[in-house]
Amino acid sequence: MHVRHLSLVDFRSYSTAELALDPGASVFVGPNGQGKTNLVEAIGYVATLGSHRVAQDAPLVRAGAERAIVRTAVVQAGRELVVELEIVPGRANRARLNRAPVARAREVLGALRTVLFAPEDLALIRGDPSERRKFLDDLLVSRHPRYAGVRADYDRVLKQRNALLKTAGSARRAGSSGDLRTLDVWDNHLAEHGSALLAGRLDLVAALTPYVTKAYDAISRGKGPATISYKPSWVEAEDDEVPAADREVLNARLLAALARARQQEVDRGTTLVGPHRDDLVLTLGDLPAKGYASHGESWSYALALRLASYDLLTADGGEPVLILDDVFAELDTQRRERLAELVSRAEQVLVTAAVAGDVPEALQGARYDVMAGEVRRVR
Repeated sequence: MHVRHLSLVDFRSYSTAELALDPGASVFVGPNGQGKTNLVEAIGYVATLGSHRVAQDAPLVRAGAERAIVRTAVVQAGRELVVELEIVPGRANRARLNRAPVARAREVLGALRTVLFAPEDLALIRGDPSERRKFLDDLLVSRHPRYAGVRADYDRVLKQRNALLKTAGSARRAGSSGDLRTLDVWDNHLAEHGSALLAGRLDLVAALTPYVTKAYDAISRGKGPATISYKPSWVEAEDDEVPAADREVLNARLLAALARARQQEVDRGTTLVGPHRDDLVLTLGDLPAKGYASHGESWSYALALRLASYDLLTADGGEPVLILDDVFAELDTQRRERLAELVSRAEQVLVTAAVAGDVPEALQGARYDVMAGEVRRVR
């Protein structure tokens, strides 16, 4: 899989941009703040319907413009597919596949798959559980786009259940009993959608684990091992067994956990049990990576998670596009060379760098200079 062409209208700093791309390595070089990352961010957005830099869409639209348009021509197995997204802050995005409109933007998911490395990836190791949940869910949707709907359904139910808990909690603090007659209904909805999402995550972690161990070993040359495991929010003791990815069992476990937590949830006005509070546990040797891994080990682990994602998606069929956004400046020479060696085999690798010398020789392919929102191919 590779992106043959990228077209932008009012996206970030670009009023317009037209960029032809080839398979192999392409390197975008220019000082910080000139628009390099905007280009690969647009490609990543087509693949995930989200940005690796911001949580909301508004910053993606050029100042003064009402909407942004991102269009990509994607080639896979000799077949070309044109994906177009119209980004309108505050409204649902509109999408087209081969010029034909689709009912919902998420129907384009799967047309382009990417794996993106960025400095923000260090938060996967050192950040909050929300960073790791997002990593899992984004990869889950890349593998099986139908999970975008599962995740949306879960988020919708969670929002409505939280609103009910908040109202009931406020009523009780005011001396009323609070109306909780519909809470059992919302418990069932939350368990239904939550068990579906949880089953997908557990299957994903099981499939991803050997790739993470292998990738970390390749990057760090034997230091480790690195392992991952999933910790649901109901697990309170170290020996509390995490069930297999059986939706019926998971549904029952979620309902039981919700029943145990009900009084505390009403008191606090929020849902305390469910996939939205789970974590992906990262272990290095016998210790958790968070809090114990050095800066270099944390970078190696973050890279291993992304390389493992690439290997898993490739094993599924359909090699994703690799994006390395300003990563090499953060790595020492040894890690630069190891990473370049490991990714140079990919069908398409897109690299951004402030200094061309930071990019290892193995990835010196097509070269684009980026300055003040202008992109010029120089080789």
